[in-house]
Amino acid sequence: MRHLILFILVTFTFSVFAQKPDLQKLEVYIQKCMTEWEIPGMAVGIVKNDTLIFAKGFGIREIGKPEKVDENTMFGIASNTKAFTAAALATLVDEGKIKWDDKVTDYIPYFEMYDPFVTHEMTIRDLLCHRSGLETFSGDLIWDATTYTREEIIKRIKYLKPVYSFRSHYGYSNVLVLTAGEIIPKVTGKSYDEYIREKFFEPLGMKNTNTTIKKHAEYKNLAIPHARNNGKTVTVKYISWDNIAPAGGINSTVNDMSKWIKMQLNNGTQENHLFFTKDAQREMWSAQTVEDISKFDDYMFPSMHFHSYGLGWDLFDYHGKKVINHSGGLDGMISQVVLVPEEKLGFVILTNNINYLPYTLMYSIMDRFFNVEGKDYSSILVKYVKANEENKIKEEKEAEEKRNKNSKTTLPLEKYCGTYGGDLYGNATITLKEGKLNLQFVPAPDFFSVLEHWQYDAFVVEFKNFPSLPKGKVNFILNQNAEVYEFKIDVPNPDFDFTELTFKRIMDKSQH
Repeated sequence: MRHLILFILVTFTFSVFAQKPDLQKLEVYIQKCMTEWEIPGMAVGIVKNDTLIFAKGFGIREIGKPEKVDENTMFGIASNTKAFTAAALATLVDEGKIKWDDKVTDYIPYFEMYDPFVTHEMTIRDLLCHRSGLETFSGDLIWDATTYTREEIIKRIKYLKPVYSFRSHYGYSNVLVLTAGEIIPKVTGKSYDEYIREKFFEPLGMKNTNTTIKKHAEYKNLAIPHARNNGKTVTVKYISWDNIAPAGGINSTVNDMSKWIKMQLNNGTQENHLFFTKDAQREMWSAQTVEDISKFDDYMFPSMHFHSYGLGWDLFDYHGKKVINHSGGLDGMISQVVLVPEEKLGFVILTNNINYLPYTLMYSIMDRFFNVEGKDYSSILVKYVKANEENKIKEEKEAEEKRNKNSKTTLPLEKYCGTYGGDLYGNATITLKEGKLNLQFVPAPDFFSVLEHWQYDAFVVEFKNFPSLPKGKVNFILNQNAEVYEFKIDVPNPDFDFTELTFKRIMDKSQH
């Protein structure tokens, strides 16, 4: 009997040790990683067995200022909003008001895709699991910093050309999740923002969570976004995501997000309040669209055997455990939310600059709780990123050496001035001021640039209001009559595809 008791005690002690890693060592590791990535501030919260066992802020809210980050500091969670949108729709499924496979046009008659067949067949499920045929991030410039309303954005989706056949390939789409969110007011008569607040924020006690930066003035404990620009960390202007809120508009804190995590790990319930049924959660956590396991992930995480997307959640396996997670990225802030139901483990990582730490830290935290020996993923990836940056600098120098510095434009600069546009985005103007061409995107006042001549009819464009965006090129196209009829723009970056925008010269009557 004594041996049995000893065995039980040893087993129990090992189990507790395995489940509760040394959080002080984790804290030291997080601080090391912050230094590697040059992150001004971040916050981390960990829920285990329905208890918030770790909630801590690191660093400062804004570079150059002393105010520190804590567990109640507000960050933008960006695409981690998508799980809230899916959950909101799940409540309507539970109530019998909608079905996951209802046609989108039954609720939003003005919704159209490029292909009429896809328009007719698109379901609510399709909107939430990124299998429309669009390329990842297609259409994001329609909403980013623009004055377009949610309805105006949805009406422009029909101009986005697909790159895959319908339901054949993963292509992450913010504009389609926006469309999913806009089904809520069509069914309930309440705005998306109001419904999310009533269904989740208020009953969960998420008092410091909202869906608009208009609330920022009321909240003093606010993290400021940052980005790297010309080798320095600089602050970034908060861009309103109100027009895309169902896809990324929520702002929250570690303490508030821990309540959301607890409810998720409790199968849609919290303190006897049913938010959505187990059936609804099973649907959201089930694979809907297959994703590739990248060569990088295959090398770094050999225990990963599948990667897919559910409804508002990203899914994969890690050391035999199913991981439900999502990342979030807005200009100057990156976040990660992770759930491991089998381990009753969940955590949130919020940062206030552009970096890959939340992604790497996800694995490092899981390693500690799974009691497996992992790698220093942060150091590995930061070296890769720095090497990539060095290659880009080298490529820029080579391009500079090759350009014809003595070349001139085909026409006098005033001949390039005018209004250009297309159905997808709208208009842009080219004006001449103080001997230089100025580019202005009409729907987005912050997208402005003085164009610097590069060579021939090509100019360097730099949107200084967006420090995270690199310099790009604007190329003016002339017709056979030596008249400018179009310009093409390319700003190489991982988030926004400028090349899908069309800017053709709009001729007024005096020019005919």
